[in-house]
Amino acid sequence: MVSFSRALPAFALVVGMASAVTAQDTPQPPATDTVIATVNGVEITVGHVLQARTSLPAQFQQMPMDSLFEPLLNQLIDQTALMQSVEGTLSTADEIALENGRRDFMANTALTRAAEAAVTDEAVTEAYAAFVTEFDGREPTPEFNASHIIVATEEEAAALKAQLDDGADFAELAREHSTDGAAAGGGSLGWFGLGAMVPEFEQAVTAMEVGEVAGPLQTQFGWHLVVLNDTRMSTAPELDEVRDALVQNIQREAVEAEIARITDAAEITRSIDGIDPASLEGVELLDD
Repeated sequence: MVSFSRALPAFALVVGMASAVTAQDTPQPPATDTVIATVNGVEITVGHVLQARTSLPAQFQQMPMDSLFEPLLNQLIDQTALMQSVEGTLSTADEIALENGRRDFMANTALTRAAEAAVTDEAVTEAYAAFVTEFDGREPTPEFNASHIIVATEEEAAALKAQLDDGADFAELAREHSTDGAAAGGGSLGWFGLGAMVPEFEQAVTAMEVGEVAGPLQTQFGWHLVVLNDTRMSTAPELDEVRDALVQNIQREAVEAEIARITDAAEITRSIDGIDPASLEGVELLDD
């Protein structure tokens, strides 16, 4: 199936030409049901243009409407004319695809509404309280805050360890010599619990005292020098740290509840007796 995107080349041409709106009085926007074009009597409104904008890739949606308006309108005009050219001529497969597309869109609309309505401040607060209660009911486990320097060879690690023993700053050496992404932060790995690191690294950290530097230590990633910055027993994370996960759970539960509510209230019949699903393998929809 060809994807219709006539307007996109025009968008690409005007990306670098878009300019800020001048500080003049902004005219009142037209009503969304204002008709701005017709194609063989079929109306295209301001609302159609606004909706079409939401379907664009994110980088195009950021462009000003004075750059988008005419390309979007032209696309809608072309699409409408093309739609009319095939009305009444769709194949059985096309008609079924159209029905399934509408079914999918309407179902997703129903679930999106349910998911969005479920996320309230009260719902998030209640979910977090339940999360904290469950978290506090677990056995506390140790957590560690450590930094490391990782290099390719034991000799490099040993040379850096000698500098640390002579009073060199761990973070500065990490920024200068460490080969992983943590180098920019002075080698900081932040807080982590048991099971988060490879066994050799975890064994070293759990045996260290706060402030101690260990190494050279070999893992599958290279040779490490490790400093243990602090330890603590696990505590429930702050709301902001788990808000996204809580919202996802709230929405998932709302979606599941909405599906159950709607389908339980629907009159549903199934007529699949005598149908062997395996017999459908390879069956194609034939045009009428």
